[in-house]
Amino acid sequence: MKYLQAQMSQLVKSDRDLQKKLKELMKEHDLGKAHALKALYHAEVADSGKYMNAYKELDGHHSN
Repeated sequence: MKYLQAQMSQLVKSDRDLQKKLKELMKEHDLGKAHALKALYHAEVADSGKYMNAYKELDGHHSN
């Protein structure tokens, strides 16, 4: 599974908890949105994270 910024943005938009975590990451670590999204991906999606299945489902919507 690879990181796709557009897919991660879509996942965050669909989940209030992830929206909150993204804003906290941006504020606490002075990160831009792109870097915060990638950090959130590694924290919450990658390596069997809490949101891994939801992320994978979004990937299915982008396949041809």
